[in-house]
Amino acid sequence: MEIYGVPSNQFGKQEPNGPAEIKEFVKKYNVSFPLLEKVEVNGPNCMPVYKYMRENCSLNGGDINWNFAKFLVDGQGKVVKSYKPDDSPDSIVPDFEKLLN
Repeated sequence: MEIYGVPSNQFGKQEPNGPAEIKEFVKKYNVSFPLLEKVEVNGPNCMPVYKYMRENCSLNGGDINWNFAKFLVDGQGKVVKSYKPDDSPDSIVPDFEKLLN
């Protein structure tokens, strides 16, 4: 299992800083997973992987509505499920365990 953080400034302009400032900011949350470059996750300049995930989950191509949206993707790249921003990371565990069986 891999977890990646993907900063975006598309949600209330909460992430205006550059990579160094973002990495410094998340230290207080003990983030240990890789942080990717800041990207757009909605709109015409959307990172292609987000377009793919949005089109292949319950969003049906709709926009991600807020930070901390989560996607569970299997080893073949199929989007298994999307999770709302307020779904806890622990809520993914049962779905992840099903993939392992």
